Amino acid sequence: MATNTNYSIKYRRRRENKTNYKKRLNLLKSKSIRLVIRPTNKYIIAQLVDFHPDGDKIMCSVNSKELKKLGWNISCSNTPAAYLTGFLCGLKAIKISNTDAILDIGIKISTKGSKIYAAGKGAVDAGMKIPLSDEILPDEKRLKGGSISEATIKTFEQTLNNIKNSFSK
Repeated sequence: MATNTNYSIKYRRRRENKTNYKKRLNLLKSKSIRLVIRPTNKYIIAQLVDFHPDGDKIMCSVNSKELKKLGWNISCSNTPAAYLTGFLCGLKAIKISNTDAILDIGIKISTKGSKIYAAGKGAVDAGMKIPLSDEILPDEKRLKGGSISEATIKTFEQTLNNIKNSFSK
């Protein structure tokens, strides 16, 4: 341990590589609602989060596990599942009258065509207004699962129709 008085210990969540406080502060200064996308090993989690001094308030949350109820019988951690999760979260957000948001990718490194941007594209296609560049989004073939198999495309379209039908009621 350092004995110099200039040494300062970083916050615990920064030491654990869970939070980038500089990026978080910039997101909070914008005073916008955040669309938080968190990919795990098995699922994709999409949440609409609003800042409050007491703690962040989650306005709506969708886990890609919910896609199983809507006919998705493939892995819940691939790019098409991320798109459908973002689409479902976007529809839920519009239902509670929130259409403007900014994308929060957290500590993840921004990679062109990643699952995070597929989920963001799903929310945009659902009707949300999220500033995203077309260059960074995955192409349509990859979003629909064309890079996986033809059966995935059919399952994708069927699940997308099920999601639309469940929110049109």
